[in-house]
Amino acid sequence: MSCTTGWKNFSHLSKEELETVNQNRYEAVYKPGEIIVKQNSPASYALFLYSGLAKVYMEGIDGKNYIMSLAKPGRMLMGPGAYVDARQTYSVSALTQVNVCFINFSVFRQLVKTNGDFAESMLEDISRKSLRTHIRMVNLAQKKMPGRLAETIIYLADEIFMNDSFDMILSRQELGEMTNMAKESVVRIIREFEESGVVESSASMMKILDKQKLIVISEKG
Repeated sequence: MSCTTGWKNFSHLSKEELETVNQNRYEAVYKPGEIIVKQNSPASYALFLYSGLAKVYMEGIDGKNYIMSLAKPGRMLMGPGAYVDARQTYSVSALTQVNVCFINFSVFRQLVKTNGDFAESMLEDISRKSLRTHIRMVNLAQKKMPGRLAETIIYLADEIFMNDSFDMILSRQELGEMTNMAKESVVRIIREFEESGVVESSASMMKILDKQKLIVISEKG
């Protein structure tokens, strides 16, 4: 995967347009834990992740974070702030070693104005992410804590790792930041899941033992 082939929306660009993108980008490598994008910093570049995993989160009051999603290879990150106040809407940090491309946002603005197919595909991409965020926000507001944690475990298995057994790259604290609950509540609920035979877990791994039961917990809380 490369910067100009990994994102499917670039397939709408001509050879000359792709060359413009390549002339206005640079690549960087980040180690686990390093900040890639800082919330409220200038939004002058779009970020394309082409290897590794990163977390996308908003920094709240008193140092409390909310993890919106995890980003995996092939994802383009462009916060709405780029079009609103030229500030980054959220922070991004590496969970594993991450390779990224920074692409000058002015290039995207120009492509949106001159290439209708690219503009439509970018709007679809943004809308899809927005829909996912809205659904998560509703679920956080309406589901009980076991349901929220079950949903997150299913998300990790189905959308991030595509396997019911996976490395637990998130700490218990980060699972709490993703489900809007305290670390202690996460630890307690995982223990309850283990005791009921739903999952098997440790600090470094998670294995779903009863997927159907976990789905029921996710749906009914």
